[in-house]
Parts: sequence; C-alpha cells; structure tokens
Amino acid sequence: MKRNLKLFICISLVLSTSCDVLDSAARQAGNYINDGSSTPEAPALTNNEVVAGLKEALTVGINNSVDVTSVTDGFLGNPQIKLPFPPDALKVRQKALDLGLNGQVERFETTLNRAAEEACKEALPIFKNAITGMSIQDGFAILNGGDGAATKYLKDQTTESLKQAFAPKVASAISKVKLTEYWNPLINKYNTAMTLTGGDKINPDLELFVTERAIDGLFIMVEKEENKIRLDPIARVSELLNKVFGSLTN
Repeated sequence: MKRNLKLFICISLVLSTSCDVLDSAARQAGNYINDGSSTPEAPALTNNEVVAGLKEALTVGINNSVDVTSVTDGFLGNPQIKLPFPPDALKVRQKALDLGLNGQVERFETTLNRAAEEACKEALPIFKNAITGMSIQDGFAILNGGDGAATKYLKDQTTESLKQAFAPKVASAISKVKLTEYWNPLINKYNTAMTLTGGDKINPDLELFVTERAIDGLFIMVEKEENKIRLDPIARVSELLNKVFGSLTN
C-alpha cells in the first residue's frame, strides 16, 4: 500500500512539473491568450504595417486592373466601365442617327473605348507613383473602413493629379486610334444642322472626357481587386497582405 502511494506521488510530481514547463514555454512564446483559453493570438499590427499593406493591396489592384483594361475590349467589352457617347453630345448622337449615320456613330463609340484602352497601357507607372506618394495617417481607419475604403482614399487624394499626369497619354491614344476621324464628321453634320435651325453648336472636350472616364474605370476595377483581397485569402499574394487583411477575419 505504501509502495503504491509513493508511486502515485512520484507520477503526480512528474506530471505537475511537465505541465509547468510546458505552460511556461507557451507563455514565453505568446502562443495563447492569458484568459485560460488555448486560442492562438495574432501578432499585433502596427500602423506602419497596415499602411504598407494598404499600399501593396492598391498596387496589386492597379496591376491587375491595367492588365484587364489595356487590352482590346478591356473597356468596350465591360459594361461596368464602357465609355458611353459623351453625355454633353447626346444631341449629336441622336441627330446623326436621324441623318442615317448609324455606322459612324457605332465606329465613334468603339474608337472612344479604344482610346481609353490604349491610354491605360501607360497608366501603371502614373498610378504606382500616386500610391507610393500617398500619405496615410491612420491606416487602421481605412483597413476597418469596409469594402473599397482604400480605393476611395486613393481616389480622393490623387484624382486631380492623376488627371494632369494621364491627360497627355490620353491625347496620344486619341491620336493613335484616330478618334477625331470618326468624331469630326458627326460634329460637323450636327453643327451644320444647328446653323440652319439656329440651335446651339456643341464641341465637347474628348480628351477630358476620355481622361476622366478612363481613370474612373480604373478605380472601379481597383476597388474590385481590393474587395477581393479583403474577402479571399487566396488573393492575398504576400505575407504582408495575409497579415494585414487576415486581421479582419481573425
């Protein structure tokens, strides 16, 4: 009986000592929350890490967006970002259709989108510079701001400077796809008719229209990419993105 009691005491001491050692090691490694639970605790994020993660997400977004918009039908084949006939010139469109210029109207609308697709080939460095130079004070506010929060912040902070940088690329694209060759006959027919009727002549700024719509289209696509990173772990292509955006679901 005494021998059994001694054996029981020895086993208890060994188990107790082992548990204390394991418990101490776990605490030092920070492997669980000190509330009696064994649930892993995610490493703390710093604001600098969050900001870096947001900028990386936007960079991934713009890379992917340029890839899909700077190809044939990147704009024309995407109803979400397709450039319509300029709203200020809808009267021109209707008059041209009334005059039987359906083919010219269609060619103009197609070439309008070709100009945006061509311009987007030059968009990547412009947008990357904007992202790199973007100043973010409170990364956590944007990270926790919900779908599209980072893209909205980028758009609010950089749209005007992006327009200035992007405009020459659009002008070059318009020239390359010969957009004005399809536009001038339409506008000339319309303005000739207005001369006869006394109506107001129209000549909207195609460069500004394409610039604004192309940038808007890119932002729409970047937001889709941002939201994908927020929701889908597979879209988080780096350790930093996993750490930052994974914190939203931990």
